[in-house]
Amino acid sequence: MLNRRGFFSRFLGLALAIALGIIACQPQSQPESADPQTPTTETSAAPITLNGTGASFPFFIYQRWFEEYNQRHPNVQINYQPTGSEVGIQQMITGTIDFGASDIAMTDDEMAQVNSGVLLLPLTAGSVALVYNLPGIDSGLQLPRSVYPQIFSGAITTWNDPQIAAANPDLTLPDLPIIVVHRADGSGTTAAVTSHLSAISPAWEADIGAGLSVPWPTGIAIKANAGVSAQIQQAEGTLGYVEFAYAQQLNMTMAALENQAGQYVLPDVESAAKALSTVELPENLRAFAPDPDGADAYPIATYSWLLAYQTYPDAAKAETLRSVLQWCLSEGQKLSAELGYVPLSDEVAQRVMAVVETIEG
Repeated sequence: MLNRRGFFSRFLGLALAIALGIIACQPQSQPESADPQTPTTETSAAPITLNGTGASFPFFIYQRWFEEYNQRHPNVQINYQPTGSEVGIQQMITGTIDFGASDIAMTDDEMAQVNSGVLLLPLTAGSVALVYNLPGIDSGLQLPRSVYPQIFSGAITTWNDPQIAAANPDLTLPDLPIIVVHRADGSGTTAAVTSHLSAISPAWEADIGAGLSVPWPTGIAIKANAGVSAQIQQAEGTLGYVEFAYAQQLNMTMAALENQAGQYVLPDVESAAKALSTVELPENLRAFAPDPDGADAYPIATYSWLLAYQTYPDAAKAETLRSVLQWCLSEGQKLSAELGYVPLSDEVAQRVMAVVETIEG
């Protein structure tokens, strides 16, 4: 049996290489113009660069949006680094980026630390898949809501545990240890998963709780959705969580989770949309669905927020960012489903658009 130290050393290098390969596909940072002007669609317009960082959850849709916008406005370069939600929030507070991103909305205390003011803009949404690597089982695994919190807490340690076997009578589960893979960085994906675990498991809520980072009682820690994806793809017996778009694009094997209605549901665009359909966005656009109801709702779904300053010292940057975000909320939403994200409803998009229009410069 492969011990965890040996597992980690053997596969970390390959995991990081695959993760970096995914991230390297995005545009690289370019020097900012010293004298930016009001952007136009003309190629002769002065170049403007917007630099952002944060959540890896929306990376694929952000990458596509920013590339498409650049094709329409060649003078606008938008660079985004998927460093994790915690980094996105912290760099917004320190003012070192033009925009951030987080899969968990900033708290009032965090927002109060942003001197230029901050707007929380839910630009996209999606689900978090529990993905696994088991020999001979490439579909059909069902995990009850009484079981997967115990897996992540280390109480259930083998794949052929009677509680897992009872929910999967048609599968021959291997006698393998469950190797949990979780995020090492401050992650909004982690926040979504642990908020759900806290909602369905009083023991998890009392002992571990929810947040960007938690004291995981078991498992191997890897940075970013891309890193976790790579780790799970390379080692049998692993189980972890990644944003659905990563699982879909990398053709990973996903578990069906038991929802509040007692139904086993796989993650996809439709089941995530069902989960978020009853969420009412308040005035500050900060809303969560830690345990959605509905027979067809996948149980781990979340909005993902782009973080913008209320006021920019550079009027051209403010105008450019408003234009970019308006495009993302209109034409850009049409690209969501094919990449594994939930298109915003017209009502939500219009509410976010109204807030975008208040960006000043």
